[in-house]
Order: sequence, then C-alpha cells, then structure tokens
Amino acid sequence: MKLVVLDGYTLNPGDLSWDALRKLADVEIFDRTAPGEVLTRAADAELVLTNKVKLDAALIAALPNLRYIGVLATGYNIIDVAAAAKRGIPVCNVPGYGTASVAQHVFALLLEMTNGAGRYGRVTPDKWSQSTDFCFYEQPLVELEGKTLGILGFGTIGLAVARIGTALGMKVIAHARRPITDAGVTAVDLPTLFRESDVLSLHCPLTPETNQIVKAERLQLMKPTSYLINTARGPLIDEAALADALNAGRLAGAGLDVLSVEPPPPDNPLLHAKNCLLTPHVAWATREARQRLMDQVVANIAAFLAGAPVHDVTASLR
Repeated sequence: MKLVVLDGYTLNPGDLSWDALRKLADVEIFDRTAPGEVLTRAADAELVLTNKVKLDAALIAALPNLRYIGVLATGYNIIDVAAAAKRGIPVCNVPGYGTASVAQHVFALLLEMTNGAGRYGRVTPDKWSQSTDFCFYEQPLVELEGKTLGILGFGTIGLAVARIGTALGMKVIAHARRPITDAGVTAVDLPTLFRESDVLSLHCPLTPETNQIVKAERLQLMKPTSYLINTARGPLIDEAALADALNAGRLAGAGLDVLSVEPPPPDNPLLHAKNCLLTPHVAWATREARQRLMDQVVANIAAFLAGAPVHDVTASLR
C-alpha cells in the first residue's frame, strides 16, 4: 500500500522520525509539492497526507486509487471534503495537538509587546553603559494584572489562554458560539468584547461568518491602549483596516502569527505597520507539539487500516 506525504517539511524539518509511518505503508515523502506536481506524485497512492497542499474536487476525482486523506493539521479547509465524502474517502485531521504551544505563543507575543524583553535584549549591550541613570526606557512597560483579556472563540485553545490570563491576574471575558460556563470567564456579546478588552486574542475557526470579523467598525470600538493578538487564521482580520488603526495610534499594538496569505506578499500593509509584531506561523511548531501531531497522524492511519477511522471530518456528510 502506497502512502505519499505531499509537504512534510513543516511537520518534520529533520528533528523527528518517519519510521512509525513507514511501518504502516510504502511511504514516499516530499518536503514540498507545487500544485502542478500533485497528480504525478500521488497518481498511484492509496493514502495521501497533506498540510497546506490543496486537494480540490478535480484532483480527488483524478486519483482513482485514493482511499484516505490525512491532514497534517487541525484545519482542513484545503480539502474538498464534500468531494471526498461522495467517494467514501475519509478525511482525518489532528485536533488538539498544539493547544499548549499556541497558548504559550499568545503570551510570548503579548509579553514582548508589554515588556519588550527581546527589544531590550537587543539594544542593552550598546545603550546601557551609555545611560545616565541605572535604567533606561525604550518603550512603555505595561502590567497585565487587573487588565481585561478578551477571547474570541472559546474552544480548547481559548480555554488554555483564559487559564494563563487568570494566573496572571487578568479578568477574562469571551464570546463564542457555544455557551460559556467556565468559572471565572464572563460571556459577553461581540461589541462588548471589542469595547472592554485590554487584550483581545482570536481563537475562532475561519468560516464565512468569521471571515474579516475584525473589521474597521469593530476596531473603532477598541481602546487605544489595547492589544490585538491572532494565532488562529489570518483572514479573521481585515488587514488594511488593522494597519490603518495601528498607524493612526488607535491601538497600542498587534501580535500576529498568521496572515491572510502565507508567505505574505511584500505589499501586505501589516509588514511595516506601526507597533505590529509578526511571527511566521510558528505558534503550533514546538518540537513537542509536532511530535504529538506525528503520533496522531500515525494513529489515524492505523485506525483507518483497522477499519475504524478516527477524526474523520467527512463522517457527518456520508
């Protein structure tokens, strides 16, 4: 049985092992696959694994041997799930593997914006010895205790972020589709979330309803001293509107690990926006999280081969 990994590099840049996968099938691994290479590389594969390489209806139809699609991630919008379900092909993702790592990255972004340890670390060797006083200031320092942490979307990552915020002494409010009953978290409507948050962190999925949910009129509700953080999906934000708000001083800062197009084109307005801290979609990518992802990918395939697929997002469509 042949298994093809279309874009394995981001999961395993060399510090993990594919050996467990190789015990299940005849495996061919590609670091990256361009759209025009998919048909050739997956032509005789029964199992295909992909992270960001799209498998649309036409590609799925053109792969007659295909029996299984595994997603090396939680999000599966790159797959035409309806087309796969129509052919009885399970599409299995990996939920939950990066919860702790993403929540940690939220606060890495936030603490850099409020405390600037990285910035101070870069300038101190040259500037401290020249300082008139025992300390010097490169940016305002902000204490988080007593501030309001707003969370948009309240799944497992949102809950993990809430717990860290609570440990730092922050008041936590949230808005989500499901009822919020967690102790210490106050459910609020969307305008209240934007208006009251000193820090607003996005953790909702990308859907037609949430596409550009952070838009100009909602940004206008936010305090000029507030921070926006996005470790979820880039298209949740109207990027031009956010850049305008940052450049005009209507927000204190934004910490973003995701953008609407990745890698971003040079003209993305957030690349050079004022007080915008960007990281290259790495919140999920600690070695520990990637190992959990690898382990679950293997478990998903083993379950499929045993006739009992798990994490099959097509199940409700068949």
